[in-house]
Amino acid sequence: MIFDDDLLERCISCGFCLPACPTYALTGEETSSPRGRITLMRALETGRLEPDDETLVEQSSFCLGCRACEPVCPAGVQYGNLLEQWRDHQWQGRNRPVVARLLMTVVARRWLLRLQGIVRRHARTRDSGRPFSLMLGCVERGLYPKVSRAVRRLAPGIQVPSAQGCCGALHAHNGESAQGAEMARQLGKQLSGTIVTTAGGCAAHLSAHLGRDRVKELSEWLVELNAWPDGEVRVDGRRARVALQDSCHLRNGMGVTRQPRELIKAVADYVELPSAGGCCGAAGTYALLRSADSRKVLAPKLAEIEAAGVDYVVAVNPGCLRQLQQGLRGSRVKALHLAELLAQAGNPGA
Repeated sequence: MIFDDDLLERCISCGFCLPACPTYALTGEETSSPRGRITLMRALETGRLEPDDETLVEQSSFCLGCRACEPVCPAGVQYGNLLEQWRDHQWQGRNRPVVARLLMTVVARRWLLRLQGIVRRHARTRDSGRPFSLMLGCVERGLYPKVSRAVRRLAPGIQVPSAQGCCGALHAHNGESAQGAEMARQLGKQLSGTIVTTAGGCAAHLSAHLGRDRVKELSEWLVELNAWPDGEVRVDGRRARVALQDSCHLRNGMGVTRQPRELIKAVADYVELPSAGGCCGAAGTYALLRSADSRKVLAPKLAEIEAAGVDYVVAVNPGCLRQLQQGLRGSRVKALHLAELLAQAGNPGA
């Protein structure tokens, strides 16, 4: 058995998922939609298609895994779980993309992650048993060390143990969901109290394995604490105009959309992009594995950002931040993390 029967049979093929799916929007082909992919999964489960079938191989990779189909599904299909089970079967051994294999090897080694901290100087404190711990993230601590330092300015009392490992989301999304789950449990043991994350994808993965009450994304944590910045972000003598790019997993997996918008409105003039809730094409390793398709998903969003006349576009996930920064090279619009924007405004005293 490849898939859980109750998950696979829940789909009633109604088609509500089609308009929500970014890859279906690109191709207009049924096989590139969640409904079409579930049909392929059923064919794989029953043996009507072999794992090396070209369509199966292509569609297991082409899917962004953004889970935009889940909130609109009247039958409550847990597509994210199905995709993980599909890739667990489809992406074994040499069938897993080489880049994914390399990244998974790196993030599974805690000493390599700690080495990033020494070089990049992300925030770090001793584990003092405080009720809140900041999760550094495997990618973010190396690429964006300013984010954890910004969180420390916003919340000086939060602890940031440097010995923590990866949460396992990358493994779960690339064919090793069992190891991804174990890595999440190990991180839960390494970090005391409530785990605060600055990465929407990591937050969704951790909350699925540690419990929703144990994991908080930065914006929802700050709002729950009533920790509002006491200043504002200004550009050329006026309040900055700021847009938001939602994290797909944070929005579709955890339902967190209101809090980052409220925080931005507290420090700047918020501008809602028409596709703020749609995928930017980063999708974890997707931008590396399928760069051309990733850019196609991103292109209309970049046009929206330019047309909106904003000064900043804010991300709540490091992959999205990287995607936006690369797409906006040469633009007057700057992409930055929510923590960095709030730190510019002032210290909320959390």
